[in-house]
Amino acid sequence: MLTVQKYGGTSVADAEKIRKVAAGLVRAAQNGDQVVAVVSAQGDLTDRLLEKIRSVTDAPSPRESDACISAGEQISAALVAMAIEELGYPAVSLTGWQIGLMTDGTYGKARIRALQNWRIQQELNKGKIVVVAGFQGIDLSGNITTLGRGGSDSTAVALAAMLKADRCVICTDVAGVYDRDPRKFPDAVKYERIGYEDMLKLCREGAQVLHDRCVELAQEYQIAVEVRSAFSDEAGTMVGNLE
Repeated sequence: MLTVQKYGGTSVADAEKIRKVAAGLVRAAQNGDQVVAVVSAQGDLTDRLLEKIRSVTDAPSPRESDACISAGEQISAALVAMAIEELGYPAVSLTGWQIGLMTDGTYGKARIRALQNWRIQQELNKGKIVVVAGFQGIDLSGNITTLGRGGSDSTAVALAAMLKADRCVICTDVAGVYDRDPRKFPDAVKYERIGYEDMLKLCREGAQVLHDRCVELAQEYQIAVEVRSAFSDEAGTMVGNLE
């Protein structure tokens, strides 16, 4: 079974959390899965990189801004891969350009167009866990582009579609999709399953558990996405075609 798992910034925010993520990925691999992990930048690192840009210029080049902020995901990917190797399991971190994730040329909110997936498959065939830097790709001119808010979710769904993965899991800091934010409303109700259109409606009403572009991509390719906690075995929410 080929599994794509995505971990957000809060899930890899510090060394302890990275070790927990690494341990979960190793367990999946030891259970016989081929594992591709997609990671976001740690905590508020993207915001801090944007601050660094603003400290240099008030009118940054969109190209150079994308080159700068994409570094956050690359750092996370390398750290997670090192944590996996520390547990004695082979791993490799790959950037968006190394996996050939092709986008249009819209800096800051690029759309995914294609994936040259031979590198991922090559590393999986070597028995490695592949850790991919989310949120980024390259355009036809070889320039680094970023996918906008929630871009790592879109990376995970695109990889699941283009690799024909058996399972796509978005691991986050909540246990699934709720009718309201469970961090603010203790009586929030979790959905066991939810359709694409209903999920898109929640996204557009402000729910932040998934980004609308990610859901649109999942609907386009008919990818069922499980949203669950990064650090709990509790069943999550399946987002997909209810029929």
